[in-house]
Amino acid sequence: MTFWQAAVLAIVEGLTEFLPVSSTGHMIIASSLMGIGQEEFVKMFTVNIQFGAILSVVVLYWKRFVKDIDFNFYLKLLVAFIPAAVFGFLLNDLIDSLLENVYVVALMLLMGGIILVYIDRWINAPQQDKPMSFAQAFKIGLFQCIAMIPGVSRSAATIIGGMVQGFSRKQAAEFSFFLAVPTMAAAGGYKLLKTYDTIQAEDIQILLWGNLVAFVVALLAIKFFINFLTKYGFKVFGYYRIALGLLLLVLLASGVKLDIV
Repeated sequence: MTFWQAAVLAIVEGLTEFLPVSSTGHMIIASSLMGIGQEEFVKMFTVNIQFGAILSVVVLYWKRFVKDIDFNFYLKLLVAFIPAAVFGFLLNDLIDSLLENVYVVALMLLMGGIILVYIDRWINAPQQDKPMSFAQAFKIGLFQCIAMIPGVSRSAATIIGGMVQGFSRKQAAEFSFFLAVPTMAAAGGYKLLKTYDTIQAEDIQILLWGNLVAFVVALLAIKFFINFLTKYGFKVFGYYRIALGLLLLVLLASGVKLDIV
């Protein structure tokens, strides 16, 4: 992998990880177009650069995570994280098998897009924030488990999970970002532990570069998304997902080989 290829994948990760558009689908397209989807290092790289994206959340919400210590906040994150930890462990083999099926990704992009187009009609989210209970945090964690199906989008699932329980778009989106920190750290750490012995000395610079790019891009993406979502809702992201899902299906029907990263 070259530095420019690493930058492209890191930009894709930073842009799509926190938007409700599915980072998996975008990674498939980007790596396939560059012809590097089957490289083992690329598969490890796409997991590793999630740490850069995670760091962007901690930096943006530094006061919430570090400065003003609130144990209830951390306990709610833990409660919301538990369902993904349990189901992720129990269904690991099934999830891996689904990841190998690009048709699943394409169909989930399409179906998720249709849901996002109409979600603002179905759920009348309030404008003001409200306190979150432990039970509500746990329910959002259950919604996060839906994102174990490739192409669903962890961000979309958790934000909708928050809105279903009466939270504003902004509050639901921010909790989705917060929940990404333990979830992505655990998933990324587990996979990295399984593949760390494949990292060569010359790979370290590319990994650092990728994490830096993902960090900077994710900072900008989160700021943009919060403002855009608060003003305009999900419809634009829904149409985008539909177009991307249809594109994947057309490419697959045309015989184009898409590699799973």
